[in-house]
Amino acid sequence: MSGTVRGGRSSEGWIRAGLAFISLEEFVVGVWALFLPRSFYEDFPSSGRDWVSTLGPYDEHLVRDVGELNLAFGVLLALAAIMLDRRLVQISLFAYLFYAVPHFIFHLTQTRAFSPEDNLAQLASLGVQVFLPLAILLGVGLRRKNDGAVVER
Repeated sequence: MSGTVRGGRSSEGWIRAGLAFISLEEFVVGVWALFLPRSFYEDFPSSGRDWVSTLGPYDEHLVRDVGELNLAFGVLLALAAIMLDRRLVQISLFAYLFYAVPHFIFHLTQTRAFSPEDNLAQLASLGVQVFLPLAILLGVGLRRKNDGAVVER
């Protein structure tokens, strides 16, 4: 075993909760895009909103690929939340950020296509996808440096 995140119930709790939140978000998007691609394209994030369809023509293959990608990250992040293995947490969040950061940057460049309210909602939700993993990584890293008992072997 490579080391379990430890350092008190409250720190384990916020790490697990953060990972579970990101994982759940990825599962919801993944299931929706994979199994109901047309609905995802036309209605994401909710009925009356059209964040996906505003940006280009429908492509079932690409929408399903997005679903598969999100489901894969959902599984990885759920396992990290369950196991709380320090290396798995770090690797899964680092990999996730390679998806979330470019996605966030893309939407920063597409603000002209959306209303101010949709821009705020979109950029806030995508910002959470970047800053929550960074906060968890920072917390895991800081605890590891400052508390020799953080890692069980």
